[in-house]
Amino acid sequence: MSEAAMEIGGVNRNDRFTRGSRLVDVLSKAGLAFAIVAVMLYGSLVSPAFFTSGNLLNVLTSMSIVGIVVVGMTFVLVVGGLADLSVPATIACGAILSLGLQPMIGPLPAFLLAVGLAGLIGLLNGGLVGYVGINPIIATLGVGTIGLGIVQAAVGGVIVYGSNPASAEFAKGRLFGIPVVVLIFLVIALVGHFVLSRSFWGRWTLAAGGNYSAAEASAVPVRAVKAGAFVITALASGISGGLLGLTLQSARPLIGGGYEFSAITAVVVGGVSIVGGFGSVPRAIAGLIFVQLLTNVMVLDGVRTPIQGFVLGILIVGAVGMDAALRKRGVA
Repeated sequence: MSEAAMEIGGVNRNDRFTRGSRLVDVLSKAGLAFAIVAVMLYGSLVSPAFFTSGNLLNVLTSMSIVGIVVVGMTFVLVVGGLADLSVPATIACGAILSLGLQPMIGPLPAFLLAVGLAGLIGLLNGGLVGYVGINPIIATLGVGTIGLGIVQAAVGGVIVYGSNPASAEFAKGRLFGIPVVVLIFLVIALVGHFVLSRSFWGRWTLAAGGNYSAAEASAVPVRAVKAGAFVITALASGISGGLLGLTLQSARPLIGGGYEFSAITAVVVGGVSIVGGFGSVPRAIAGLIFVQLLTNVMVLDGVRTPIQGFVLGILIVGAVGMDAALRKRGVA
């Protein structure tokens, strides 16, 4: 298509799309910053325990476990993969195997093997979604159900306990006064941000999510990129599950329940487009900070669990609706 054909009323379509994306970016960043500050102010009024070191440390630690999954889920949404619903099974795989294999091969090999086996779930998801073309929701839900069933059968549905106290001390320990789990999360977040924003794989991910057909025509390996997003999420979930198991020193098949919802909520609230092609790891982490702080405030305020779920559901609907409205207004 020629430049003249791409212009409507003297305005280039690419320029208008860029302005639309920038509008979404600016408004969502400003809105998130305001929302985080507002939640912190409200939390300080609701409970004197909110700004205590103990409470903030608990929030930071739990945020880090979920945050590792959030980094992976960001790739899935940006590439246009909708969501990965096999996360609970993958976390359970990482947690149970990292503890259950300790007596046989030691804590570090057990952890690495657990993450690698968790990655196989992502490889299966990626193959079904990227190469076979199955709907991501159906594929990951099916694979997750099968994976969870295998994990339950392997341990007989019972709780698996850790057998190496040193691994527990490491997972709960601190380095330079910062919890080890938080440091691991920060490293993974930095790597994820670099890959998505500075590497050719990240450019391919954004291109495949923004316009699959155009990316394919430009020789981008769209199938491999789409499959890779699910492998990344599975590896991140395996790491998260392994750390969760080492921290608690116990794991059961349902240990990962709800983590997929928490991760999706954080990513969507962070302004990552549900339809793909737009988003970043820092945006997703900002959404995670807001969601975790809001959840913590609701707990301190005595809000019942069903109401908490209702509030988070409203956040998802509102974030998706705003994304669609702003994009339509900016691009149309």
